Amino acid sequence: MAATTLQIDLVFSRPQTTLAVTRGAARLMVDLGYAPLLEVGLPNGRRADVMALGPRGDIVICEVKSGVEDYRVDRKWGEYGPFCDAFYFAVAPGFPDGILPDEPGLIVADGFGGAVVREAPATPLAPARRKALLVAFARLGAMRTLREPSAG
Repeated sequence: MAATTLQIDLVFSRPQTTLAVTRGAARLMVDLGYAPLLEVGLPNGRRADVMALGPRGDIVICEVKSGVEDYRVDRKWGEYGPFCDAFYFAVAPGFPDGILPDEPGLIVADGFGGAVVREAPATPLAPARRKALLVAFARLGAMRTLREPSAG
């Protein structure tokens, strides 16, 4: 009996891709020394997919794009810059080159982790805005711990 080659193509739906890229980007942030929160509301009414706090108080936002169509219909990403020191797009492996703008950083991620493909330019926040965001971030993280079941 001859050996046959079995090929399995994994096709993910947009929500599955979004979840996997979000999880991978958050895991990458942890690997880089950041503490991430998901789905963070910003003062301008927008919502950051991943917002992460660095050991020195720096703030990074990652905007997850599940595919080309998601990027093309969602142009609000420019409104995140005033609320972070660095902004990244996070996309799945296989996202086509040349679609995203060159200015933001770029992370390629899957459900297990990610990699920074292009560093984000540093744009330091004003001290008063940084303080307000740090307090809001800390309060959000603390309040979320009350909603999650304890591991005891």
